[in-house]
Amino acid sequence: MDCTQTIRARRSIRKFKPGDSIPRADVETMLEAAMMAPSARNTRPWQFFVVEDPELKAKLRRAHPFASMLDTAALAIVVCARPEVQTGAVEGYWPLDCGAAVENLLLQAVDLGYGACWCGCWPSPRVSKLQEILDTQSVPVALVAVGVPDESPAAKGHYDPGKVTWLG
Repeated sequence: MDCTQTIRARRSIRKFKPGDSIPRADVETMLEAAMMAPSARNTRPWQFFVVEDPELKAKLRRAHPFASMLDTAALAIVVCARPEVQTGAVEGYWPLDCGAAVENLLLQAVDLGYGACWCGCWPSPRVSKLQEILDTQSVPVALVAVGVPDESPAAKGHYDPGKVTWLG
């Protein structure tokens, strides 16, 4: 699949085939793609938690009211930020940097034949609950459910020329 096809094939998948697992090599490929994202002055202010344990996924599910798809997802990847690594001129860009990492992860999942769903965490009261579950001081930005898709939703995005202003 080429980049254009991958972008257009990406969907938020909320139904996964239960019981399927994802090989570690594929998870590492997704994480590598995430870490290839640009970041302010290459500070790479991210940390990733891969959660496969069913009990731990259930805790994440209870802590995030919009993550019911974790019931059937093979795993969750929680993308966290480490704001302290960005100081001076790049202070505060970590939400953008982590967002770029999440999008790369989502696109790589599609390219490998998996489905994924981005569930936002920051900013919300969910952050402290997830920090407690993960035993981290890093800031949970997104919880990404990943698995073998059991649905094929129609595309919701489209090119809208009304949202574009051409200058000179």
